[in-house]
Amino acid sequence: MMNAKHYKQLENMYTKAPINRLFKPKINIELSKSTIEMNINSDYFHSAQSLHGSIYFKMLDDAAFFAASSHSIDFFLVTVSFNTYLTKPVSKGTIKSIGKVVNKNKTQIIAESVLYNYEKIEIARGSGVFLKSKFPLKKAKGYNE
Repeated sequence: MMNAKHYKQLENMYTKAPINRLFKPKINIELSKSTIEMNINSDYFHSAQSLHGSIYFKMLDDAAFFAASSHSIDFFLVTVSFNTYLTKPVSKGTIKSIGKVVNKNKTQIIAESVLYNYEKIEIARGSGVFLKSKFPLKKAKGYNE
């Protein structure tokens, strides 16, 4: 059974992931949905002075991944494919990604996500397929802390 404790454990796992020490994003997880916010700065820019595509991807994949992860209480999920569409550049403010599960069956979860700029204008979107790995969720850094 999914519950608030599981979602909080996932949120803690996300926060404790070493990569997120760099970006300091904030996350909220519910059943089939996650929302992530992050302030951007020039350290994340490419040479044309706007946000690098890798950050777009991270925000989209993370939001979709954690929406999907809300359904898995035993094993860590992995992204097996992810399509990304970058539609607008951004160079200031806070960005926000919202991920939602759109299909779930015995072997895979499909989730979509949309990334917005500080004016709540869509700047990117993506969709991915997620599968359970063999790595127990309880062993993931931060999940049981």
